[in-house]
Amino acid sequence: FKNTDALVLKGKTASALIIAGEDKISYPAEARIEGGKLIVWNKQVKQPAAVRYVFSNAGIGNLFGKNGLPVVPFRTDDWPVE
Repeated sequence: FKNTDALVLKGKTASALIIAGEDKISYPAEARIEGGKLIVWNKQVKQPAAVRYVFSNAGIGNLFGKNGLPVVPFRTDDWPVE
């Protein structure tokens, strides 16, 4: 993200976030905003390769801009969606 100091997390950790390694196996991710960065992790993913946010029909995110608008769904990969 550019301008991550403008992000607000409504809750202790972000919801609707998943993280995957090169094996493309996804796990629910934990996240926090720290030093102007969105830090995303899961202990089962040693070398993260992709992050997706609200990338499902049932996902409800809790990441917002300081202006009150929700962050739009995103993904950092271009892997085929199955």
